[in-house]
Amino acid sequence: MRLETPMTHRVPIEGTLDLHAFAPRDIPSVVEEYITAAQAEGLDEVRLIHGRGVGVQRRTVHEVLRNHPSVAEFRDAPESHLGATIARLASADPEAEP
Repeated sequence: MRLETPMTHRVPIEGTLDLHAFAPRDIPSVVEEYITAAQAEGLDEVRLIHGRGVGVQRRTVHEVLRNHPSVAEFRDAPESHLGATIARLASADPEAEP
């Protein structure tokens, strides 16, 4: 499955998304759509690379993840030194056990 944004970005749903290719204003919608598509594809976890910088993109990504119903939990990827976030997705199957 591929995700297409209105700007015609094609993003493979493979478990890692590098957000450097997207305009900052598009990050919230890209992350929301990617999480939804990743869950539909059956992924349990995704890695979102937002970079370190001054933390603006990291805060934006965390805010989206905090409010997304498909995200069970998220954390900074320890090896990235705050440049990436790992999100564990809730099961798409309501019958599945936690």
